Amino acid sequence: MAIHRMHPYFGYLRMTTALMLEGLHVNHKRVYRLMKKLGIRSVIRKKRRFFGKTASIVHPNRLDRQFYADTPLSKLVTDITYIRVGERFVYPSAIQDLFNNEIVSWHLSERNDLALVTKTVDLLVEKADLSGVMLHSDQGFQYTSKPFNRKLTKLGMVGSHSNRGNCLDNACIESFFSHLKAEKIYLTKPQTTAELVKVVSEYITFSTPRGIQPDRR
Repeated sequence: MAIHRMHPYFGYLRMTTALMLEGLHVNHKRVYRLMKKLGIRSVIRKKRRFFGKTASIVHPNRLDRQFYADTPLSKLVTDITYIRVGERFVYPSAIQDLFNNEIVSWHLSERNDLALVTKTVDLLVEKADLSGVMLHSDQGFQYTSKPFNRKLTKLGMVGSHSNRGNCLDNACIESFFSHLKAEKIYLTKPQTTAELVKVVSEYITFSTPRGIQPDRR
């Protein structure tokens, strides 16, 4: 279910591959049966020539794949991923500064919800004035929600959304998560949330030494 929420377009074969990457070796026939039992179906777009062209009704794609910035804290990108911890999934949320690709804020939660992305922004607000700063994300329900965008307006931030279904519009932060998993998570295989916090913190400190630490309370 965690993988489906992050990748609703995965069919049973791609779901099988995703589970294998998380260390769960399950026959594709069993994956098919479980998906059917849980009511999980791949989201198929019939008119594929329009795929990735649907603009957000909340914010335009102001970033437009211009993945560079002349000054710190002028262009930020954010996203959520999932990481297997023991027999469950934990969701890391991160904000990346395109000036130097530093992870300037991050937070972990057992729930992929509005509170997760809000907390990630709050951690950064404690360290910097975000007035006039662009924050780019995909069109996940958290980022298009009214409460989250009211918060951005209150902070004076400028929102930007990827075109629907186009991961390339947010390639930098997705690349960071991909490297985090390949270079740290899959090698260490954390079994508790505390272990996950430790290995993620180590990786961010290594790759972006000034990364803001998460709230562990």
